[in-house]
Amino acid sequence: MAESCVFCKIVEGKLPSYKVYEDGNYLAFLDRFPRTLGHVQVIPKKHYRWVYDVPEFGEYFNAVKKIVDGVKMALNPRLVHIITIGDEVPHAHVWVVPRYDNDGHGSLIDSHKTIEMSDEEMADIAGRIANEISS
Repeated sequence: MAESCVFCKIVEGKLPSYKVYEDGNYLAFLDRFPRTLGHVQVIPKKHYRWVYDVPEFGEYFNAVKKIVDGVKMALNPRLVHIITIGDEVPHAHVWVVPRYDNDGHGSLIDSHKTIEMSDEEMADIAGRIANEISS
């Protein structure tokens, strides 16, 4: 774990998050500054700088697929983007971003355009996604 890494702090439970999935190696939680309703971050619990540094790359993307399927079932988006830009936080992470008609982003996600959600809305969305993943 990297002491100054915000995602490592979430893994350690030192920072709160709206978890939607967790197993021995991966954690998925709602983005605190979502680009759309249901925007999830999927991270390895161990600290790796880049997605391509994760040794169990296929296993990682199997976890991402579970999240995508849960988001699709819980929120019924038009489609789901999987984005691995990785500059925002120096810890490997995959964005799972549901897309909706009229979500304000056009054909590409504007990484600076966020939506505001209350804690209650975040908790509700996280619960709905988590329920679909666990069923």
